[in-house]
Amino acid sequence: MNILITGNMGYIGPVVIGELITAFPGSTLIGFDISYFGSCITTNGVLPERWLDVQYFGDIRKFPTKLLKNVDAIVHLAAISNDPIGNKFESVTYDINYLSTVKLAGDAKEAGVKKFIFSSSCSIYGAAEDGPRDENSPLNPLTAYAKSKVKSEEELEKLADNDFNVTCLRFSTACGMSDRLRLDLVLNDFVACAITSKQITVLSDGTPWRPLINVRDMARAIHWALKREGVEGGNFVTVNVGSDGWNYQVKDLAEAVAEVIRDVNISINKDALPDKRSYRVCFDLYKELAPAYQPQMDLVTSIEDLKKGLEEVGFQNSDFRNSTFMRLVHLSDLLNTGFLNTNLEWKIGPGKKSN
Repeated sequence: MNILITGNMGYIGPVVIGELITAFPGSTLIGFDISYFGSCITTNGVLPERWLDVQYFGDIRKFPTKLLKNVDAIVHLAAISNDPIGNKFESVTYDINYLSTVKLAGDAKEAGVKKFIFSSSCSIYGAAEDGPRDENSPLNPLTAYAKSKVKSEEELEKLADNDFNVTCLRFSTACGMSDRLRLDLVLNDFVACAITSKQITVLSDGTPWRPLINVRDMARAIHWALKREGVEGGNFVTVNVGSDGWNYQVKDLAEAVAEVIRDVNISINKDALPDKRSYRVCFDLYKELAPAYQPQMDLVTSIEDLKKGLEEVGFQNSDFRNSTFMRLVHLSDLLNTGFLNTNLEWKIGPGKKSN
């Protein structure tokens, strides 16, 4: 099988590569990424792309269709990846997350690609305080990022047929160690706080609900989607990916970190404005469709794994919320130093100077 992974040089990509190498021996793995975060290595400094057969660099908005020749399946991870970036770059988020997704899928179908796996998000449920949301629940996307996922799902469903199998994986909030670690994710943030300052600062009032999933279990779900046949959910399926036991309030996550990393104080901003992004999620459909691919990582193990990984790289930056571990900070640095323009396109190369 020839598998194209877009956005493979982000947080999830390196873990997905490791999973697919084991799951599909003998397959050809192809990466395509704009490389915003290519330099953000957080393990031993060795590029995780070394395991790929081919790595292409490019903008998903200008994807060269010739790369689709002989591709059997696409794992589409490429996206503006969180709410703060989406809020600052709303039109870019629309172009990358929605328009480019639909165009890539249409081109892929025309080229004979058989499977398209789309990385969606449970954040599309937005504010949902009255009970866990399943795949048939009303959607309430509150951010540019979430809205882009809803629109993409709607258009992908129109493309699916007997020859083009589409799986939309509505992932819970990601956490866990990666070769390109992000710390702008709630659990990762709390572990970094605990290690560097022994003080977990919760920016909200601690009450919002979040479903979480470890990146390793996200990779397992992608493994399942690549193997999924039409009889398992149909030619098009959208499914919540996570575990019922991983629906947590933010304050509970902070307390769990403090249980693992001792002598840590927790500070909760009780005066914070209400965070409307609060939702619990039901994962019954995923249990039904993918019983052999259920999440294996638990909360404590995920915290311990993050602690170990950060300690191994000597992580000590207590001001990490202003560092390149935060995706918006890193992109803003590239923008401010003239490497990116306001459309988040690369604007200078070797031997050139920015204005």
